[in-house]
Order: sequence, then C-alpha cells, then structure tokens
Amino acid sequence: MSVPPESVIPPPPSTTPTAGAPGAEERQWAMFAHLSALFGVIIPLGSIIGPLVIWLIKKDTMPFVNEQGKEALNFNITVAIAALVGWLLCFILIGFVLLPLLAIAWLVFVIIGTIKANEGTAYRYPFALRLVN
Repeated sequence: MSVPPESVIPPPPSTTPTAGAPGAEERQWAMFAHLSALFGVIIPLGSIIGPLVIWLIKKDTMPFVNEQGKEALNFNITVAIAALVGWLLCFILIGFVLLPLLAIAWLVFVIIGTIKANEGTAYRYPFALRLVN
C-alpha cells in the first residue's frame, strides 16, 4: 500500500542558523538597533541616541549588529538633518507639508528595517547619508 504524496507531512524548518547567517541573539540586537529609533518620539534626539548606544555596545562582538546599527544610525542622522531643514522651511509654509511626510516615511522605514533585521536580512535604507562607516 503506497501513501499518496499529498498526505506526506514535510519536516519542520530548521531552527539552526545556516553558515554566515546571524544567530537569534544577533538578529534580536540588530532589531533593537532599528527599533530604538522610536525613542525619538519621547526623548529629543532619542532617535540618534538609541541606535548609537546599541551600536557602540555590540559593534565589536556582533558583525550583523555592527552593520545594522551603523545603518540605523546613519538613517536617523539623515532624518534629523531633514527635519531641521523642514522646520526652517516652515517659515515659508512648505515645511508644514514636508514634516508630516518625513515623519510618516521615517516611521515606515524604521518598521521595515526592524522586520528585516529580525529576519536576519541586512537592510539598507533607501536614502541615508553614510556618515558613520
């Protein structure tokens, strides 16, 4: 008696990381590097301080966190510069349109970076000045 192929249950996916892929702890810290930018909603310059602290603490021991921490830091520095320019443009009224658009884009990209880091995928923000190398 043969078993039809539809009834064969595939094995569960492996939980061990493949060679070169970041481990669970490394992915978690990289995710925190992106997610810590949300401190900027509560603390002035928190969107820069959060990724900076995580990057400085883990950069020497976790290569994936080093890469993603720098990426998050560079992006949030870029957004801070853009927010300053937007604030200055409020004097000619265009900033009142640009600042909400910048805030929405910032939030969306931070969430995407957080999700990608949690998956173990290196994420590069679409626009960011590469100030920290």
